[in-house]
Amino acid sequence: MLDLVKAESERIDSRFLEPACGSGNFLVKILRRKLAAVELKFGRSNFEKQHYALLALMCTYGIELLEDNIAECRVNMLEILVDFLNLDKTDELYRVASYVLSKNIIHGDALKMRSRDGAPITFAEWGYLGKGKFQRRDFRLDFLTQMSGFIANSPLFAQLGKHEVFTPTRTYPPMTVGELAASSIDDQPKEVA
Repeated sequence: MLDLVKAESERIDSRFLEPACGSGNFLVKILRRKLAAVELKFGRSNFEKQHYALLALMCTYGIELLEDNIAECRVNMLEILVDFLNLDKTDELYRVASYVLSKNIIHGDALKMRSRDGAPITFAEWGYLGKGKFQRRDFRLDFLTQMSGFIANSPLFAQLGKHEVFTPTRTYPPMTVGELAASSIDDQPKEVA
């Protein structure tokens, strides 16, 4: 199936959403293809290899109803990246990858476009700005699907002059891996005493 979109599945920054991701079988295959492209293009520079491998992970998304499948999907995806970059749990990149997966692999219902707590599903769009800096913008899934339907039905050239078709619900400042690792700790749910 991935061979039908071969060029996209091998493009590091191409985004994929699996609306019923299960334990991540499809997403794992996509990530492996993206990481092969990272190795081919950036294998000689450890700095670039690490950052583009993280971008490859950042560009894969999933939604799943079952909580145990969500956990398994996140573990499967993380294992692929850990093996590729030879990371251990103390590495900043490991913590950032875990954080990214917590934002990209959503426990929810894709048909209702709601997370398990009933809130609208929101995805983090991650972009690599170069020189070790990433930027995150959050988008609501229901807004994205409504806008894509509008664009499909609008007349030819109707989008000319529109600079921002999709408006994020939140934009974060550019951050390094170290800053993302620190923010991932701050963003974790706090225990209630």
